[in-house]
Amino acid sequence: MTPLQQLAATIEARKGADPASSWTAKLLSKGPEKCAEKFGEEAVEAIIEAVKGDRDALTSEAADALYHLLVMCAARDVSLSDIEAELESRHGTSGLTEKANR
Repeated sequence: MTPLQQLAATIEARKGADPASSWTAKLLSKGPEKCAEKFGEEAVEAIIEAVKGDRDALTSEAADALYHLLVMCAARDVSLSDIEAELESRHGTSGLTEKANR
C-alpha cells in the first residue's frame, strides 16, 4: 500500500469516529463545505510556496493539500480508488484531446 493509499484508508476509517478523538473526524463532522474551504486554504498555501521557490515548504504544503483534498473527497464519498479510476481512464489520451471532449 502506498503512503497515499494508507492516508486515504485512514481518512475513510475516521469517517465514523468521534470528532473529539481525531482531527480528520472533526473536520468531516463539519461537513463537505468546511472540508472544501480547508482544502482551498491549503492549496493556496502550496501555491504561495511554489511561487516563492521554497522546495521544502512546497513539499510540506503539497502534503497538506493532498490530505485535505482526500478529506474533501471523502466528505462527498469520492474515494482515492474513484480518482485513480478516473486517471486510468484518461491514460494514453492527450490532455488537449481529453479537455476538448469534456
